[in-house]
Amino acid sequence: MNKQQKFSYFTMSWHRFKSQKNAVVALTLLLILFIMAIIGPFFSKYTYYETHLPLKNRPPSWMFWFGSDELGRDIFTRVWWGARISLFVGLMAASIDLFVGVVYGSIAGRKRGRIDECMMRIADIIYSIPYLLVVILLTVVLEPGLYTIIIALSLTGWIPMARVTRAQILYLQELDYAQAAIALGASNLRLLFRHLLPNAMGPIITTMTFTIPSAIFAEAFLSFLGLGVQAPIASWGTMASDGLSALRYYPWRLFFPAFFISLTMLCFNIIGDGVRNAFDPRLKR
Repeated sequence: MNKQQKFSYFTMSWHRFKSQKNAVVALTLLLILFIMAIIGPFFSKYTYYETHLPLKNRPPSWMFWFGSDELGRDIFTRVWWGARISLFVGLMAASIDLFVGVVYGSIAGRKRGRIDECMMRIADIIYSIPYLLVVILLTVVLEPGLYTIIIALSLTGWIPMARVTRAQILYLQELDYAQAAIALGASNLRLLFRHLLPNAMGPIITTMTFTIPSAIFAEAFLSFLGLGVQAPIASWGTMASDGLSALRYYPWRLFFPAFFISLTMLCFNIIGDGVRNAFDPRLKR
């Protein structure tokens, strides 16, 4: 695939993506969430850790736009600080999964035979270990926190990406253009980066798009259990955990973090469907 073909391929995919209204709306909402995660705390005069005990458990008002929690902290500020944590975990975990999975899957797909079989059986064994058990073991060795979650999610999260990449490499290298490159003496690196991986980017990008919301939910779930980021740092999971006990009397404390977790995951999943349909329009039929 030459540069002009690559450009036209991704251009046509982008046009197909833009033709899907749901995906465009989801992308717009997601961009707003990213922007608010950056600038949102600056709209408030409070910090995410600042306490005001006389003003605890106040409902949403002009003083506290999203209300206050049991320590009088501003939920609006904490929600956008939590967005930074949750989105950072999702993007970092997805990036690590992308790099490790593509490298591992490419090697397995190109080597084939016993090497491929051995590598994939190792991946199956690692994937069979529950990530919650991995997190618990890591929190014993390391301190509970943001980077512990990222490490735990990355230890097993790269395997679906590796499987997708391997399947694409096995398929693409049997096509005529790849066989011609091999016959002309193309090295493994040139074959991968020039011919195979560019044509496998559709499924790889789609898989990465679905990996991000999974990582965001995993971070929220682990923080909800107390295995994630520790106080006074805010994340959507820790805020949901704190708000659950006050659901009957102060529902806004749970509503806002739960709403933004759900909205973010919904947007990423809709975008993932849009990306999949854009790169392979036959799936829409």
